[in-house]
Amino acid sequence: MTIADAPARLAAAADASLRWHPDGPYSLQQTLGTLLRGTGDPSFSFRPDGLWMAFTTPDGPVTLRLTAAAGSGAGAVSDGGVSGGAVSGGAVDAQAWGPGSAAGLAGVPRMLGAHDDWTAFDEPAFHATLPRMVREARRRNPALRLPSTGRMVDCLVPTILEQKVTVVEARRGYRYLMYRFGSSAPAAGSAAPEGLRVQPTQEQWLRIPSWEWHQAGVGPQRSATVMRALRSAVALERLAALPALEAAAKLRVIAGIGVWTAAEVVQRTHGCPDSIAVGDYHLAAYVGAALTGRRTDDAGMLELLAPWAGHRQRVVRMIGLSGFRKPTFGPRMTIQDHRRH
Repeated sequence: MTIADAPARLAAAADASLRWHPDGPYSLQQTLGTLLRGTGDPSFSFRPDGLWMAFTTPDGPVTLRLTAAAGSGAGAVSDGGVSGGAVSGGAVDAQAWGPGSAAGLAGVPRMLGAHDDWTAFDEPAFHATLPRMVREARRRNPALRLPSTGRMVDCLVPTILEQKVTVVEARRGYRYLMYRFGSSAPAAGSAAPEGLRVQPTQEQWLRIPSWEWHQAGVGPQRSATVMRALRSAVALERLAALPALEAAAKLRVIAGIGVWTAAEVVQRTHGCPDSIAVGDYHLAAYVGAALTGRRTDDAGMLELLAPWAGHRQRVVRMIGLSGFRKPTFGPRMTIQDHRRH
């Protein structure tokens, strides 16, 4: 079967499918890109025939394929990934395979940002208060939505792994654990990507022995935080139904989960438009340099963003899309590999 033939044949062979119509310009790449843990994330695959992903639902695992509806051009997929181009009036097709197909598809519109409303942000009076770079970035990127997966455990574990280490270290460890303890994604026909993985379930995470965490380069503090959080996994999943700020506050009750981790989680699970990752190694300096030309700390960043309370995450995302790059000084943080110790 050729790549050109794949979409129609896969759609016909899927266990379940749906078509979602955004109410304006839409980009799969810009919307879902924040869910990936790097280009080597085993639970995602970018191919010319679609954006593939795999995850667990209450009914079991699901393999999901997302593409622009034929002829719509919305979020079109290219060899390099999902196109950032946006077309008003387009649609996104979703096909699902596996026991979690129905549950997986039920969450697709929310995950794609169906409930993310930029109306107040784009209101002329509010828009006029924004820095020029933010206004220009929004003009060039009207297709961005904030995703809302509702999958607390799937997002919380890799976020904990990213605490106080470099991104390279965290993603290396996450890949190791995914391949070692995750499971193969449900079969989706001959055109499905090879090697697509489903994150370990709660029970599988809890059974990982200490030496495997060490082999993954995950220190005892982070692995212990994962264990504490997942022993409350049922309660964690209930947080998806709460408002974002309330869910973040309840996450912080768990020892080892602070403001940064909670914010990073609800940005993805709830599509929170206001959560800011206070304590991030780079973010405060980046925002300060972008808005004032000078580096700042967390308190300074929050003061700078205060006029746009309720939309602070939208402002940060637009700064990121503006193309601004902060001047760098000194060496990068050294990656420490303790796996052989």
